[in-house]
Amino acid sequence: MLPFRLERRHKTILLLATMVATLGLIGCGGSEAPEPEAETAEAPAFPQLAGYAEMEVPATNPMTAEKVALGKQLYYDKRLSGDGVRSCYGCHLKENGLTDGKPLAIGAFDKTLTRSSPTMWNIGYHSAFYWDGRSPSLEKQVGGAWSGGNMGATGKDGAPSMDDICANLNEIPGYKEQFNAIFGGDATPDNVAMAVASFMRTIVAADSAWVRFRGGDDSAISEQAKRGWAVFSEKAKCTNCHDGLLLTDLQYHNVGIGMDAATPDVGRAKVSSDEKDTGAFKTPTLLDISKSAPYMHDGSVATLEETVDIMTSGGKANKWLDEKNLADAKNAELTDEDKADLVAFLKALDVDYTIMEPTLP
Repeated sequence: MLPFRLERRHKTILLLATMVATLGLIGCGGSEAPEPEAETAEAPAFPQLAGYAEMEVPATNPMTAEKVALGKQLYYDKRLSGDGVRSCYGCHLKENGLTDGKPLAIGAFDKTLTRSSPTMWNIGYHSAFYWDGRSPSLEKQVGGAWSGGNMGATGKDGAPSMDDICANLNEIPGYKEQFNAIFGGDATPDNVAMAVASFMRTIVAADSAWVRFRGGDDSAISEQAKRGWAVFSEKAKCTNCHDGLLLTDLQYHNVGIGMDAATPDVGRAKVSSDEKDTGAFKTPTLLDISKSAPYMHDGSVATLEETVDIMTSGGKANKWLDEKNLADAKNAELTDEDKADLVAFLKALDVDYTIMEPTLP
């Protein structure tokens, strides 16, 4: 397992009230931010999960309030897309649990993509990106989505390239001023990706009911949801994969979804070149799952109830099925009451997205 699964107490919770008020960066509210310690008062502040390992930020792209503010504007700006009608946020909507609510993502120029839009909650804690983990950094993921089918800045078939779009950004005084102040030069594909990645690292469920419950607040979720947590963690052992505060082990598993297709999506195997990874996809977080239907990497499962039935029956049989991690759920032989409690727990994992849409230059 990755070291991220080893939850440890974070040395200092870096939350400054001024940044929260100005940028609205924390994904949910309700508790007062602690005073920063004197020795960290000058450090750039951004949301963190208390009780979890500190988010790893590349030394080549340190967090600053100014960079995050710029990245937030770019994340919401449709002018970054090849067709000028979609933004990063457009595929990760708050009402859909930071997905787009569609079975398969719809990219630039209305092109249907091959997988569903994954949620962005706590994405800065991941070490590899996309359903198959093919991107090793958030900066590269931003660049890949921007230049690929998602945002369509391909430079092909009449579509603008990333350089073309950067040239347009540099004609906008508000953007030109910010890029020069933050990066010492005009907008480029690299520094646009750095700014957007910095903002994405602030999409953290720092004060969700789940975090409060795991922190010892027994009143954070309902009695039925607590029974569901017992089913989830003890009886069915869903925590074999949906582990810890992130509710994901950040690993790749074949649960059988899509493997009955004429040409199955091989998932992680395309990246690892290992046959054992055929049909394996990264474990998604379960935060906001009540809002993010339809489910699975191909959006083929319509409801939470159906998802629970599939997973607690041991997944869908195929040559590469991860029977080891699914066996506990299958052998638990859950009752209808168990499943109802489990669904109640999943619905208790909602997070409020309180980030305010920025004013664009």
